[in-house]
Amino acid sequence: MSEVAVLDAQDVVVRYPGNPPVIAVNGVSISVAAGETVALVGESGSGKSSLARAVVGIEKTAAGTVLFRDAPVSPLGIRRRSIALTGIQMVFQDPATSLNPRRRVGDQIADGIATARARGAEGSTVDEWLERVGLPTTVSTRFPHQFSGGQKQRIAIARALAARPSLLVADEPISALDASTQTSVAGLMRDLVAESGAGMLFISHDLAVVRRIADRTFVMFGGRVLESGPTDQLWAAPQHPYTQALLAAIPEPDGAGRIPAAPSVDDRTVWAEIPPVMY
Repeated sequence: MSEVAVLDAQDVVVRYPGNPPVIAVNGVSISVAAGETVALVGESGSGKSSLARAVVGIEKTAAGTVLFRDAPVSPLGIRRRSIALTGIQMVFQDPATSLNPRRRVGDQIADGIATARARGAEGSTVDEWLERVGLPTTVSTRFPHQFSGGQKQRIAIARALAARPSLLVADEPISALDASTQTSVAGLMRDLVAESGAGMLFISHDLAVVRRIADRTFVMFGGRVLESGPTDQLWAAPQHPYTQALLAAIPEPDGAGRIPAAPSVDDRTVWAEIPPVMY
C-alpha cells in the first residue's frame, strides 16, 4: 500500500439547521492512501453518509479541513468545479437514481472517459469498462431501466472508474442489492480501485463485507469515530465497547435462532463517554 494520501480530512464538523442545530459529524479525522480501501461503519444515523458527502463537497463543512491530494475540496455549487477535483468520484446507494434514465448507459460511461481525458489521464473505451465490470459490450445501447439492480450498480461503478479517479467514495453501494450480489460487487470495486492505484472510502453497515475488502476500518457512533485501526486487528480484538457490541450483533447461524439483545439507553450513554481508541 502506498503512503501517499489522496484524502486527508481533519476535525470535520457537519451541522444541519435546527433548534438546536443537529451535529451529524463532530470533529472526525480520516485519511485514505493511494491503493488503500478504508471502511466507515456504524449504525444508521451515526454520520457516515454526512461525512462521505462532505468529503466530496456535496455537504458543506461547518469546521475542519478536507484535502484531496493536498488541495482543498471546494463545495459543489452552480459553478463547474476545477478539473483536478474530478479526480474524486462517488458511487451512490441507489443506482436507479444516479443513472440518467433518458440516456444510454454507454453514453454515460463515455462521460467518465471524457472527464479522464480532460485531466490528461489515459484514455479508454466504453467496451473496456463494460467488460471489466462483468457486462457484455452489447448492452451499451440499452437504457438503465433494462437492467437489474446489480447490473445498474456495475454500470455506475464503470462510469465512476472510467473517470480515472484518485479517490472513489462509495456510500452504501451494496445495500440496495440482493445478498447474492453484494459480496461480488464490493469485491469488484476493491479490485478495480486497487488495480488503478486509487484509494477508496467505502461506507457500509454490512460488516461481513467490510471485513473482506477493507485495509482499515473506522467505527462511527453519534457523529464521532470511536475506534479505528487495521481491519484484521479491529475484528480480532475490538477495544471500544461500541465496536464490541457492533461486531457481536453480526448474525451468525447457531441453530437456535438467537438474536442479540438490543442496546439500552444506558449502553449508548456509556459508549458516548468512553474515549476513542485509535491504533
